[in-house]
Amino acid sequence: MTPANDQAFMQRALALAGRGACNTTPNPSVGCVLVRHGVIVGEGYSQPVGQAHAEVMALREAGAAARGATAYVTLEPCSHYGRTPPCADALIAAGVTRVVAALTDPNPLVAGQGLARLAAAGVAVESGVLRAVALEHHKGFLSRMLRARPWLRIKLAASLDGRVALKDGQSQWITGQAAREDVQRLRARSCAMLTGIGTVLADDPQLTVRLPQPEPWHGRQPLRVVLDSGLRLPTTARLLAQPGVLVVGMRDGPNRVALEAAGAEVLLLPAAGQGRVDLAALLAELGRRGMNEVTVEAGGTLAGALLQAGLVDEVVLYQAPVLLGQGMPMAEFSLDRLADRLVPTVLSRRLVGADERIVLRFTQVDSLCKESP
Repeated sequence: MTPANDQAFMQRALALAGRGACNTTPNPSVGCVLVRHGVIVGEGYSQPVGQAHAEVMALREAGAAARGATAYVTLEPCSHYGRTPPCADALIAAGVTRVVAALTDPNPLVAGQGLARLAAAGVAVESGVLRAVALEHHKGFLSRMLRARPWLRIKLAASLDGRVALKDGQSQWITGQAAREDVQRLRARSCAMLTGIGTVLADDPQLTVRLPQPEPWHGRQPLRVVLDSGLRLPTTARLLAQPGVLVVGMRDGPNRVALEAAGAEVLLLPAAGQGRVDLAALLAELGRRGMNEVTVEAGGTLAGALLQAGLVDEVVLYQAPVLLGQGMPMAEFSLDRLADRLVPTVLSRRLVGADERIVLRFTQVDSLCKESP
């Protein structure tokens, strides 16, 4: 198999991995392609947690044709028993003779052991094909494995003059329908949505995924997380209409019993200056709960606090071609010197309807992973 063919088949595996990106929490969404004599004989991608992994799905499709095939996988096959048996063993049993992985798995339960098990069984192994693309796809899982916290993005919708709302809080709608639909796709791939009590009291958002069909989404809703130091969340909030709400405060209050009766989980975390919840502790807790990617939809206070704390990996900004004048800023934080300004990398720019979608990076994905191809 030529390197060019390896890249083409890995590209297909990565495309398949994208189909499961909204449904596999806390597992990574992996893609697998089985190729024999230059022809694809089986394909698969990760199913929801507890169901078959990508390799098993591809082997099922290939059947007997898997014997003598090459498997292209976006992440090293697992070598341990979790909710399902090891995929490395399944590939060996099926008679696959070569495995090409885009990345080794940083999970301590795997961490090279899957490829080592394959090699010990006489299977030719290789890693690093389209590594950069795979790092981008798996960034949330890599973040959780290597930093013990999720990949954190802030979603912002703003005017040309940097306002997210008028002075009285009006914000619906600054951006157009196409941008709002794109935000739904961001929510779908997020394991959790994070907001502040101020946003909930002002806007009463749902923070659920509402995607048109067909979409690569099978109904999994992200965990909705509300930072609410004093446990002020009303039990009538629309957030509570569906299960999966975590209210994070610093001190107990009389509303706790009512919130729990309404279906919310209440978590108390320590404070970290200015009477605010320790944001780093919150991200560590979300990582412990298996959250790979977290998206923030909040006002300027929370956005600014996260930025100033250096906890933001990415900003996705939808900038509308409108001017609002005096209003609420995107982020509220202070700097003593211009030299201390935050300078993210501009990853991409494209139009979504009439609005510009700008992705800004504070964390380079390849810095998360210490492996070399």
